[in-house]
Amino acid sequence: MADSRKRPAGRFAYEGLQRVFHEKARLGILASLMTAPRGLVFNELKELCALTDGNLSRHIQVLSEAGFVEVLKGFEKRKPQTLYRMTDEGRDGFREYLDELERVVKDMARAPKNSPEGEGDLPSGWVTV
Repeated sequence: MADSRKRPAGRFAYEGLQRVFHEKARLGILASLMTAPRGLVFNELKELCALTDGNLSRHIQVLSEAGFVEVLKGFEKRKPQTLYRMTDEGRDGFREYLDELERVVKDMARAPKNSPEGEGDLPSGWVTV
């Protein structure tokens, strides 16, 4: 019978790095929206993140479906606008993600720059195949 107890995560598993956040374009979108609590309209967000219309729309769809970004429709000077804003769940989740990412950076800052034997050296008894 298999052991059903949950195994602890590996030291470097970084379980808090959610895939929905861990994509370059989405990372930029979320960082932009975190700095603009009132939200950003489509063209502002597109420019800030250097994305195409279609690319931004697709990433917003993923973030919206995950419950991290809300989409609001309205008018400015009788022109239709779409405003994007982080949800409370999105803010909390993104902060947790950044905390985990910070853990990665701290781990790497403590890592040795070179192996003890010198760069490229292998321990005795090991060969490259």
